[in-house]
Amino acid sequence: MTYSVNEALREIVRAHGGADLWHSLDAVEAVVSARGFLFTAKRRPALDRVRMRASTSEPHFTFFDYPLPGQTAELIGTREVRSTDAGGAVIAQRLDPRAAFHGLRRLVRWDELDFIYFAGYATWNYLVTPFLFLREGFAFRLLDPVPADPPGTIRLHARFPAEIPAHSREQVFHFDEQRLLRRIDYTAEVVGGWARAAHFCEEYRAFDGIQVPTRRRVLPLPFGDRPLPGPTLVAIDVHEFHCIKAGT
Repeated sequence: MTYSVNEALREIVRAHGGADLWHSLDAVEAVVSARGFLFTAKRRPALDRVRMRASTSEPHFTFFDYPLPGQTAELIGTREVRSTDAGGAVIAQRLDPRAAFHGLRRLVRWDELDFIYFAGYATWNYLVTPFLFLREGFAFRLLDPVPADPPGTIRLHARFPAEIPAHSREQVFHFDEQRLLRRIDYTAEVVGGWARAAHFCEEYRAFDGIQVPTRRRVLPLPFGDRPLPGPTLVAIDVHEFHCIKAGT
């Protein structure tokens, strides 16, 4: 019998905690540190144990006490990023933030709103995948494994719907024999059309029933299927992870 995309998706979602648990949540929260060559290249400070919240129902992402203590930064779908003070007053705002990624300045420096957009949509995707695939609008197909993958790996090609802010519309996800996510291949288009990367997911831990990779490392993938050994473009460590139940 041929192994189908639907069978693969069921196994993948089940391995990470299951659809029933995910649908019972309003959001997930994490405490995250992040650093790497991309931060240096864009002149942005590293993140040190920043608390973040990802909605489970829509692409809405919040950074708490960021950019400064008492402030909040938000990604609101594809349409807006903003930062607010402790009283909720808007400090800075940008509409259609992806469209702003052009011009010479962004080749060498990102401002706070640039970074809020990039880090907001990227981390939202990371924290809600693979449950993100339960949404309508995705198109999937199974690919043959690559030689570098361990035995039992499956590769899933996903085409994202337009309403989901993401690195690129087309990405490839590698799942191990237990169907845990181990690698994502994508092009970080807001960095550049050349910014192809392999994103590795490691050191899984169970938090409130959800399987979470607590160590993520992103390496250049300029061609083929084998990433370069460095530099590490982004290094992400998840220190805490909590599920926010619906109605709480």
